[in-house]
Amino acid sequence: MSTRIEVTADPIRDRCLLSTGHLSPRQLPGRPGVVRVALLAAGALLLAGDEVRIDVAVSGAVRLEIVEIAGTVAYGMRGGRARWDVAIELRDGANLQWYAEPFVVSADADVRRTTTVHLSTGCTADLRETLVLGRQGETGGALHTTTRAWLDDEPLLAEDLQFRNSWAVLGTARCLDTVTTLGFRLPAAPETMQLEGPGSIARQLVHEQHLSTLNHRIPAAH
Repeated sequence: MSTRIEVTADPIRDRCLLSTGHLSPRQLPGRPGVVRVALLAAGALLLAGDEVRIDVAVSGAVRLEIVEIAGTVAYGMRGGRARWDVAIELRDGANLQWYAEPFVVSADADVRRTTTVHLSTGCTADLRETLVLGRQGETGGALHTTTRAWLDDEPLLAEDLQFRNSWAVLGTARCLDTVTTLGFRLPAAPETMQLEGPGSIARQLVHEQHLSTLNHRIPAAH
């Protein structure tokens, strides 16, 4: 069961079609040229056996801003697994901004997350993802994330991250805060890696999300 957000630019009124899956999208008021959509959980998330899929398609000179009302907790799964898959397609000058709330992987959880992005020249995506390994006092479960992006059918980004008993990777930190931009680059900074094509990855390891400064270094509009 897929959650779908489909936005098409229109000279009179931008069109927005929403479909509910594990998450329920709700359109919010927005200024001209901007469509704002909130995501709310339609039920308890994230449990063993859950397969969450979110499809986002934006076409034309319009900006989609996705707002998450609350973070997501992947609970202990007792040997089970869950998936969280996001597929994004941006065409004809579309722009997407999606700053996700924290995704918490509890002890004994096992989650596979995938993000795929297809965009054409002139489109941009500005994505923030905060992964939190364990609730307060926990070590955290297993998490495998895969990110793939293409610009005009040419590979732009391919990244895999795997966390399991991840003190060796995170040290005393619990949060991996990441901003990924596609179609444009962030200003140079010590924590920012520039992609070979137009795009950047800025990343910080922190103990709590509010300690991250990434959101203060991102341009407000592109």
